[in-house]
Amino acid sequence: MKSRSLAIILVLMAAALTGTAENIEKIIRNLSVTQQSLPPLILRRTNEPRENAFSLLIPKDWKIDGGIFRVDPTAQGGAGQSIEAKLDLTVKKDDGGTVMVRWLPDMLYFDMRQSMVAGYFPQGSNYNGMMVWPMLNPRDFILTIAFPYAHPHASNVQVIAQKQQSGLAAQYSRMRLGQIPGSDFHHDAIVLTLTYQENGISYKETFVTLIEDYGQMGAGLWGNHETYLMRAPIDDFDDWAPVCSVIMGSVKPDPNWVNREIQGQIYRGQLVVKTQQDIQRIEQEIVNHRQQTFSEIQNDMFLNLTGQEEYVNPFTKETEIGSNQWNYRWENPSGEIIYTNQQSYNPNQDVILNRSDYKLTPVRPR
Repeated sequence: MKSRSLAIILVLMAAALTGTAENIEKIIRNLSVTQQSLPPLILRRTNEPRENAFSLLIPKDWKIDGGIFRVDPTAQGGAGQSIEAKLDLTVKKDDGGTVMVRWLPDMLYFDMRQSMVAGYFPQGSNYNGMMVWPMLNPRDFILTIAFPYAHPHASNVQVIAQKQQSGLAAQYSRMRLGQIPGSDFHHDAIVLTLTYQENGISYKETFVTLIEDYGQMGAGLWGNHETYLMRAPIDDFDDWAPVCSVIMGSVKPDPNWVNREIQGQIYRGQLVVKTQQDIQRIEQEIVNHRQQTFSEIQNDMFLNLTGQEEYVNPFTKETEIGSNQWNYRWENPSGEIIYTNQQSYNPNQDVILNRSDYKLTPVRPR
């Protein structure tokens, strides 16, 4: 970490203006943790397990469960959920997921209140493969649907903070308007911070979601996007937040999978795309959207928990985003990362790793 003393002074000045003595003490504790001689954080680039749709960095010895799945329209009672691939993926420190990041699937719902057949489809029933449910705002969606799905055995759930994500919502609206000129999609996004108990452990968790209202065109259709969470035991949450941030920011889609998925959606949705150039444009939009979305959430979600830095990949010379919570960052040709505060640590001399191709990644020159 560069200019540590100056950084501490600036952070403390900001805290003094915006927070309490408790917040200042918390920031000091967070900064001091990063300066300790902790073991190196060794990150392996790992593929999404089921379809190799993307890769991401996960700490050595962590576990990855789930992945891409697809909904069978004949089993679901309709094709509403079957056009696009779904993702339910967990990256966790141990079998119990005491520290974990989880992405939850994008799902579609149908609000029947303005439909002529509303009386035939009560709340909770199935309409063309979609659950019938009045449209929820992001907070209520998390508390009513997403959180119980992710933590069915949690108790004593309390919301301790929330923050609207107006930038993320505006980004989605711009994207939809570009895809469908004249459309009236509406978007609303939020970050909730919660505490709860599960299996005798008290957790703190940050939960993100965006709700999309399809407007007049959808006539009651709505759904969730960008729904994911990170959690850790309450006392350890601030220490693990930088690690979870690195994991979430490391996702790299596989272009071949993206191309196949787009063409599959075109086929399944009976859409028409005239040229291969259109497919390539959509593919690039997805990649850019993923990067912009993470950046938008990152700015708010981890503002006081972690920082980011631009590094130069020593092999490709491309600029990469990484954490600045450690003093040294190493990378190998496979894109695997090691963070450490130990000046004397060299992964090429680590007999456990048995590799000799790691290089330090310098900060991008300003």
